[in-house]
Amino acid sequence: MNIEEYRDYCLSVKGATECMPFDEYTLVYKIMDKMFTFAPLRTKDGRFWANLKCDPAKSVELMERYEGIFFGFYSDKKYWITVYLESDVPDKLIKELINHSVEEVVKKLPKKKRDEYNA
Repeated sequence: MNIEEYRDYCLSVKGATECMPFDEYTLVYKIMDKMFTFAPLRTKDGRFWANLKCDPAKSVELMERYEGIFFGFYSDKKYWITVYLESDVPDKLIKELINHSVEEVVKKLPKKKRDEYNA
């Protein structure tokens, strides 16, 4: 998956918004004002990556299976993973991980916000 496909998929998520609150080089995607993924547009090695929220048990399994997945850069390593977009991680799995990240955010919202999002 390239960075444009990642961006398009993130924007297709129900209620997703795109912003750049950190700097002019980092795309951030939110639902209900909560971040579910971010990706820098500037990279040191020219490889695009994204950070996604992920259940800790699932994170370990993914890191054991894919070279392109590891503990999240610049984030809480317990709840975030980094995924190299153009790596051994299939596009289908990246989309599933984006959806999983949204689910992780939604389940931590207050009940009223959860109900509003799921309506």
